[in-house]
Amino acid sequence: MYDPRHAVPQTISWRLVACLVAITMMRLPLSLWAEDDAPPRWEYEPKLLQPFWRGDTVWGESVLFITDERTGQARASVLFPILEVLSVRNSAGNVTFEAGRDYVWEAKSRELVLPPNSRIPARTPAELRRPAGSQKYRLTHRDGNGEIFFGAKLEYADMQTCITYRHGPLTTEWPIPKFDPGALPRTVAKLKAQEPLSIVVLGDSISAGANSSQLGAAPPYQPAYPELLPIHWQALFGSTIQLHNLSVGGTSTDWGLAQTDKVVALHPDLVILAFGMNDSAGRSADAYRTNIDKMVSQIETALPNAEFILVATMLANRGWVRLQHDLFPQYREALASLRKPGVALADLTSIWTNFLKLRQDWDQSGNGVNHPNDFGHRVYAQVISALLIEPSSQ
Repeated sequence: MYDPRHAVPQTISWRLVACLVAITMMRLPLSLWAEDDAPPRWEYEPKLLQPFWRGDTVWGESVLFITDERTGQARASVLFPILEVLSVRNSAGNVTFEAGRDYVWEAKSRELVLPPNSRIPARTPAELRRPAGSQKYRLTHRDGNGEIFFGAKLEYADMQTCITYRHGPLTTEWPIPKFDPGALPRTVAKLKAQEPLSIVVLGDSISAGANSSQLGAAPPYQPAYPELLPIHWQALFGSTIQLHNLSVGGTSTDWGLAQTDKVVALHPDLVILAFGMNDSAGRSADAYRTNIDKMVSQIETALPNAEFILVATMLANRGWVRLQHDLFPQYREALASLRKPGVALADLTSIWTNFLKLRQDWDQSGNGVNHPNDFGHRVYAQVISALLIEPSSQ
């Protein structure tokens, strides 16, 4: 969530909101398991981290079926035209729905429809709103009609459904990341040589794991994207990868700039900097660029062999008035201007822009506002991994 202490001056109530959200996000798992009990594990499958834009199958794409209040019919759209539906499951993965009984679809369409008495959850647009002032956090909708429903834990995952399907050739131009061995040469060389690799991730609540099912302590217990990266890379390359995640919810680039000594102390080979969501409450693109540039420079001066991935953030719910949504593409361009050998861009902003041309915020949102769900965290991992892994290796 947005933390005004790290962006533009705001009221005391917003400082309290950001503090409470950050504490909740970071402490949740520790309160749910005894010290001597290991949390349940997510079952890694390489196909789940196969880039969604590659091949002819999308695995576990999340949607939220919306009921038309006039017709009573619930529908949802996926990213690509469907040739064959392979499975439809709940987000937890422990309920499989049946074609005909629970959903119907037409070949080469992107839409699934729920017949009467379907077991798949659906909501009306009104059910994704709350009256003004009725929630713990004020999430005023841009149209003035109440607030966006906020899901602090896995409320959105409980409403969403995961579709695995085969599709035909891509018909939309996608801003997909391209593997360039010269962009991050030392990291690529270490992975190929199966040498140990140390990663530091520094970012906000998205990078801290907000709304991943692991942090929510519920099936399928999938980790957030920073933890997915070493799992995936170790499986593909056999390297020993050490992850240090310094991310904290509610933070922005000025906070990140104050953490560079902590990053340097860990002597990483690769640093992932992922800010922008909270900055977009008012920080200009020039100020954002300056802060990121200083982070890179300070770390680079102390660790000249370190390489960097700069993450252009996903988009927030377009209906939320709090953020200045025109800043997201400006931040993306600011990060792109910092690229050089050893500094690469993971462009989630452009990926999310395409998502929202084809789907709705609630289809891949973890909290309804500004966090990804499990599918979104996998997309983060897919985009970042594509910078380091040749397409033939995935």
